[in-house]
Amino acid sequence: MNPHPPFHQLVAATHTPFHADGSLAPEIVPLQARFLAENGTRTVFITGSTGESHSVTCSEKLSIYDAWAAAAPQHGLAVVAHVGSNCLEDSKILARRAEEHGFAAISALAPSYYKPAGLTSLIDCCAAIAAEAPGTPFYYYDIPALTGVTLPMESFLREAPPRIPNLAGIKFTNPDLVSYRRSLDAAGSRFDLPWGVDETLLAALATGARGGVGSTYNWAPRLYQNLIAAFHAGDLDEARRLQSLSIAMIDAIAATGFLGTAKALMTRLGVPVGPARLPLGNPSPAQVDALLERLDALGFPSWGATPLRTAPLQTANA
Repeated sequence: MNPHPPFHQLVAATHTPFHADGSLAPEIVPLQARFLAENGTRTVFITGSTGESHSVTCSEKLSIYDAWAAAAPQHGLAVVAHVGSNCLEDSKILARRAEEHGFAAISALAPSYYKPAGLTSLIDCCAAIAAEAPGTPFYYYDIPALTGVTLPMESFLREAPPRIPNLAGIKFTNPDLVSYRRSLDAAGSRFDLPWGVDETLLAALATGARGGVGSTYNWAPRLYQNLIAAFHAGDLDEARRLQSLSIAMIDAIAATGFLGTAKALMTRLGVPVGPARLPLGNPSPAQVDALLERLDALGFPSWGATPLRTAPLQTANA
């Protein structure tokens, strides 16, 4: 059995904070931690895709780890650190620091430049990273849309455990629900498979998901908490309505570049996480104003995150 409590909850994939000039801003992490805790989050996933992992240096990630290690306990937050990199030696450094901090788990996506040619190579990579943090649960991060690595995760779960004794499961950011069901069957009660595609959370719940990791859980936790509650209550009409609302929200944000616009939204909510780094783009202030009007029309005040009290939500009419 997996000794680590599974992520049967909503886990917020956090942004890496930058100053306006693009330099790292670890001093913002305590504000992130406070904001998330006040809005009901209990676990964060740091320096992953939402955290612009491949645009952040190894030393910068270590600084972010240190900042979260200091801030998270003050707000009752558990931390999962993404340690994946195209350079496995960097991944090992990150894994060691995560274990030193006593983080709840680590996770790593596959190298995406020189890609693993098959399952054996992928397991070799994961085993090399996980061995640097043997006392910390390890989650493989399956996100083929970004890595270009598409391998059968049900086979990974069957073949990897002898090589990765601390394997806890897979962060499953792959919209293939057939593959997900196969993987759940292979996982049984031994491994945890949190879902990572916010737009299809309802479908994943019906397929067997019991938790999720996502970026939109930063600013819309109530929406998804209500969706999960409706699903478990058997109110599928309400669950579908909320999933449609989630999709409309994501479409509105993605219209001006999802990650940069999401960071701008967080700033308007009182958490100044700064711009996205190149090659990603960022919206203009007028575009953010228009987004807020659209979110208001969708009912954001009723299901969105409550802004930090020190910095109320700004709107186009403010």
